[in-house]
Amino acid sequence: MASKRKTASSAPAEASAARSDSGPADPGSRTPLREVDSIAAQVNAWSSQRPYNTQKAAEHGREGAITPPEGEHAQAPSTAAGGSTTSEANITDKSGLAAAPGQDATTGPLSRVRNDAMAQRLTTNQGVPVADNQNSLKAGLRGPALLKDFILREKITHFDHERIPERIVHARGSGAHGYFEAYEDLSELTRAAPFQQAGKITPVFARFSTVAGERGSKDTARDVRGFAVKFYTDEGNWDLVGNNMPVFFIQDAMKFPDLVHGVKPEPHHGMPQAASAHDTFWDFVSLMPESTHMLLWQMSDRAIPRSYRMMQGFGVHTFRLVNAQGQSVFCKFHWTPKLGTHSLVWDEAVKISGADPDFHRRDLWEAIEAGEYPEYELGIQVFTEEQADRFSFDVLDSTKLVPEELVPVQAIGRMVLNRNPDNFFAETEQAAFCAAHVIPGIDFSNDPLLAGRIHSYVDTQISRLGGPNFHEIPINAPVASVHNNQRDGMHRQAVHRGRVSYEPNSLGGGCPFQAGGAGFTSFAEPPAGDEVRAKPEKFAEHFAQATLFYNSQTPAEQRHIADGFRFELSKVTVPAIRTRVVSMLRNVSDALAETVAAGLGMPLPDAMPRAFEGKLKEEVKQSSALSLMARPGERGIRSRKVALLIAAGSRKAEVDALAAALVAEGAVVRLLGPHVGEIISEEGSYLDADASLENEPGVLFDALAVTSGKPSALTLSADVRALEHVRDAYRHGKPLLFVGEGRQVFKSAGIDHLAKDPLLVQGATLDGPIIRSFVKAMAAHRNPERELLMQPQK
Repeated sequence: MASKRKTASSAPAEASAARSDSGPADPGSRTPLREVDSIAAQVNAWSSQRPYNTQKAAEHGREGAITPPEGEHAQAPSTAAGGSTTSEANITDKSGLAAAPGQDATTGPLSRVRNDAMAQRLTTNQGVPVADNQNSLKAGLRGPALLKDFILREKITHFDHERIPERIVHARGSGAHGYFEAYEDLSELTRAAPFQQAGKITPVFARFSTVAGERGSKDTARDVRGFAVKFYTDEGNWDLVGNNMPVFFIQDAMKFPDLVHGVKPEPHHGMPQAASAHDTFWDFVSLMPESTHMLLWQMSDRAIPRSYRMMQGFGVHTFRLVNAQGQSVFCKFHWTPKLGTHSLVWDEAVKISGADPDFHRRDLWEAIEAGEYPEYELGIQVFTEEQADRFSFDVLDSTKLVPEELVPVQAIGRMVLNRNPDNFFAETEQAAFCAAHVIPGIDFSNDPLLAGRIHSYVDTQISRLGGPNFHEIPINAPVASVHNNQRDGMHRQAVHRGRVSYEPNSLGGGCPFQAGGAGFTSFAEPPAGDEVRAKPEKFAEHFAQATLFYNSQTPAEQRHIADGFRFELSKVTVPAIRTRVVSMLRNVSDALAETVAAGLGMPLPDAMPRAFEGKLKEEVKQSSALSLMARPGERGIRSRKVALLIAAGSRKAEVDALAAALVAEGAVVRLLGPHVGEIISEEGSYLDADASLENEPGVLFDALAVTSGKPSALTLSADVRALEHVRDAYRHGKPLLFVGEGRQVFKSAGIDHLAKDPLLVQGATLDGPIIRSFVKAMAAHRNPERELLMQPQK
């Protein structure tokens, strides 16, 4: 395509003069004979509209701090007045306009990345309007600058990193696109954009991850799971970066590097990968008794979820909601899956990691591809500072939660994940979440762990993504326009139009101008006292909520917690560390400590001395909401995977009828045979096995069924692989169905089973009642009572 060019009608000397850095004393004093003179006159007239900075006085005093004015700005005389060059209308194949339909814009014209700040307000890199670009956030007019000033930090950090990039590797994760839908107008509580009207839709990107493992580690490790959601709001990006557990190991960000160093593979030999069952982790946490509550969660079934679609998420910290009047309340964020909260058992998780280390990633991807979109309800706990002061615990302590019996969770919206990424690296791996990314209406509390996260995440992304411009990577870019004076740096994508990259200015008409009251304004919290390195007294109580959590579990869940401690501590090679941990557990529950000690063949030590010496009156002794069993879900057996074992001679009529009935309920049915492909049925027709007994181990399924057919029953009863499928499914508490001659397969497995087991369904023929019983059993997920058969006999 030929380039389109404007041809200058002036002489070469005149054209050369037009490119000179000098200009007339007053370009408006003569008749403009050339376009460049006309533009120069317009720029001068534009600049003349600001003879001095009329807002300088507003930078001083409390009134300007509370209600910052909108930045002074003037309307441009013409579009050309704000340009970088008079030649911008000259179009080439590279500099030309928007990409044509179907064109790859990443190799096309630069128009796609041009950015113009004319008539636009100043924002952060997340698109959050900046209320005041003159002052850092301080504790009083003459007080110290505050650590939580994320706007200052972003601006200075970007400047500091404009030339020198760094990079690190991030944790393993899986992500998906979707949307958030608000249930109601919450403007009385917050001015946050997603909650301003019922039914408002905000696009989101969610990322789930393990914490300790490297990028190539297994999905089913015993670990905390990250639960991060990026809201692309019309007032900038808000990242709600949390976990699938509502508390954390430590109380202050100062200890975060120590925690991570302790849980990562030991430095002398680089083991173990993606596991906390080793000396350095337990040495650290046993000397940090505030970790006890989180350790109970980590040793529970919460640490090995069945699916990302079946785990809760929490904001962990106490945040603030701020309304348009500047009124604030404290808030805790909760995500609850519609499918209910379900987990794996440890033996199952270990076997899955060998059969399919991508188990959770595959589960999320396949569910979305099948149209079984994961859905989570967002809830909030809202309470005032006065209420918080009366709690027996400190809400600024991230090792504590607020019991739902004390402050109920209010459902405010839902998140639906309905689109998989097109490219894992470009979207999931490059997604940059940061606790500092908040929007007007969301603010921070004084949680000392949160204060460190506000700054740590930014540095991590700068290193990992190659520089301070990571916000321009498409997955991280807000839907709100970004306009500020940050320039250059590694991987800069935007091509900024105009000559102005500072504020205040007159050459750009004062643009981009500060947003004033429409921008982000930090909640005006009064200073708390002297500068000290210490913790509040309530932070010293480390065990009451750990006891609350343990006492709120079902007997099966309590067994699993003890099993988790026993397994992990059995991997510790230094006996003194084991003793220290068990002594810590005595402050939680003597029964738990005794069980763990017995499992390790060690005497029961004395209880660890407590740091808290005061008297504590807990508001809640037991909370049913803390048990996974409290949320069975509301979607029956949708997306549950069923292994239907077949062999030559299986009764096709029953196989087809059972598969059709389960699929109608939303389950995923796989026919597992001795081999994949065609298998002749009892009736002489063919069944198509889409998986085999060797390439799809039973641990990858939620339930198992065997239908009638004498020849198939004989074949499966003699196949050790089929019997192992049955034994694993029974051992792991899963629903089982055996019909007709298929019952012989269960008998051949040699299982000493419970006399009454609602999840073990058997019948002479496959009929409606049998199918309904199996569907009901699948909805129950597991029968934990079977574990008792596996316990050593005393």
